[in-house]
Amino acid sequence: MSRLPVMSSKRVLSTNSSANVQDFAPAQKRVRKDPETDRPQTAATVIGTKRPAAAVAAARPPLSRPVRGAGAATVAVGPSRGVVKPYVASTAARGGNMKPPAGSTAPKTAGSGAPRRHAWDLKGKVSDMEDKIRNYQTRVKSVNQENEVLKGSMAHNQTKVVELEEQLKKLEGQIIDYETEVKALSNVRSELDKVSNEKSCLEKELCSLESKYRVVETLRDSQETELQTLKMKLSVQESTLARLQATLRDTEEQVRSLTDTVAQQSEELHAGEMERRRLHNTIQELKGNIRVFCRVRPLQGGGLSKHIQLAASNNKMITLAKTEESHTGKTAETHKSYNFSFDRVFGPGASQQEVFDEISLLVQSALDGYNVCCFAYGQTGSGKTFTMEGGEFDDSRGCIPRAVQQVFRAAEKLGAQGWEFTFTASFVEIYNETLRDLLYTGKGSKRPEHEIRKSASNEVTITNLSYRKVSTEDEVLGLIALANHNRATAQTAQNDRSSRSHSVFQLDIEGVNAGREVKCKSTLCLVDLAGSERMVKSQSQGERFKEMTAINGSLSNLGIVISALANKESHIPYRNSKLTYLLQGCLGGNSKTLMFVNVAPEPDSFGETLNSLRFASKVNDCVIGTASVNRK
Repeated sequence: MSRLPVMSSKRVLSTNSSANVQDFAPAQKRVRKDPETDRPQTAATVIGTKRPAAAVAAARPPLSRPVRGAGAATVAVGPSRGVVKPYVASTAARGGNMKPPAGSTAPKTAGSGAPRRHAWDLKGKVSDMEDKIRNYQTRVKSVNQENEVLKGSMAHNQTKVVELEEQLKKLEGQIIDYETEVKALSNVRSELDKVSNEKSCLEKELCSLESKYRVVETLRDSQETELQTLKMKLSVQESTLARLQATLRDTEEQVRSLTDTVAQQSEELHAGEMERRRLHNTIQELKGNIRVFCRVRPLQGGGLSKHIQLAASNNKMITLAKTEESHTGKTAETHKSYNFSFDRVFGPGASQQEVFDEISLLVQSALDGYNVCCFAYGQTGSGKTFTMEGGEFDDSRGCIPRAVQQVFRAAEKLGAQGWEFTFTASFVEIYNETLRDLLYTGKGSKRPEHEIRKSASNEVTITNLSYRKVSTEDEVLGLIALANHNRATAQTAQNDRSSRSHSVFQLDIEGVNAGREVKCKSTLCLVDLAGSERMVKSQSQGERFKEMTAINGSLSNLGIVISALANKESHIPYRNSKLTYLLQGCLGGNSKTLMFVNVAPEPDSFGETLNSLRFASKVNDCVIGTASVNRK
């Protein structure tokens, strides 16, 4: 709200009637009042769009016009600095039109277009001046009347001005209040804008919610339809549930009876497992606690060997035949044959799987708690390492990896009957009558020394040897690969890569059946002996001669020990070599032992083959005590 302009003291509002307003129209010019009539006027504020005519008339100063008499003199009336109002303004204020008298002649000026009087027409000029004087006198009278009226209204207007000043003060107070309200309303306006923005956002959100609501309604309709379908299915399921609950009660009765049956069968299964172990051990004892298998290596160039004969109908016989010249000087040649019988003889065409199948039952005895030892014997190049370790492919894998595989698979099956097994692997070699740890990974200069110790319970252990806990077949195969890398080999005349040491792999097995409170402990020992050979044939010299001497000495002591066991001598010389001392638990103790005698088929190996078969026959004739299970 803006403040209204304050008018000067010479313009006041009039309260006269409408007639007075019409009589006194506002003048066009102001005339200074007489000094005696001027009084200070209070400023007044005009409110509204129109000003009252009376106030305008009262604000005008009285007009004075010079009056000329009938003669030549002219009287000046009014203030010396007054302004003469034009004639038209005074007549317009009264609402009428002033016209000159009918008999008068209007002055003609140069600008009016009328011709000027001649200089000699003085009478006409006088007549014109008289007409003007009469007009002026008439106007003066009207102005004087108007002045009187304005003086009367001025007093009234002064009173009105006081009232208006009071009203003005009130209005100014109201204006201040209004300004305060305007400030407050400006804050309200900003809040209103904010609310408007929020309203627009809410309207947009409402639109989105309405669209979502329509989608939800559609989904609700579909779900209601689905709900009706589900209710129908539920009623069907409830009836089915009632039927199943009845069936469940019957099934629970059957489960209880089956649980009792399972417990009974578990007892029978355990008893059957114990009986299986007993019968299995009986079968192995009937076969002999020391068994000897013979395996003939195929020729390098293929074909069949003439001096080795295998019976087609008997897989336990092998015959060596040789034609010799007569020592009596006769021209006829003599044929000599040597027959040997073993637990099983494998020809050149036998696969690794066929060989292992014959010892798989013996390996099973290791999980049953019996010590099992399997070792390969034969001359250099007869296939001992191939029989025990085999090649890289599955078909060519030897007895050691196949035995490890069988042990872990059988342990997994027995786990269903409550058995838990732990396995510890070690790998040692005997090189020049010195023990070496094949699983050692440290520096060669810091290799520890090893000694064979026998405990009070007749268990043979090796000091400072690496014993590795294993839980999978792959871990054991990794240890075997590490041992093969560390094993001592060299080139001889008999073999490009001949084993120059005896390697002994041991897998200690501990089984626990917590539910039956039964424990068992056993050792699976797999030995790959070094190749036996004659010095003339191997042509060993220097270090190779020393190695050959140590190998042949240990194998000779092995034959002596086996002969002593076969003859049931009171003293068995186990301590004569590290090999026999380490294998004493397998040869004459509580163990099931299997020996592979490997034969080279070449004719020039006839002598070595004959010696190997004779040694194997001694082992086959050896009888040791019955093995017992290591059960706690």
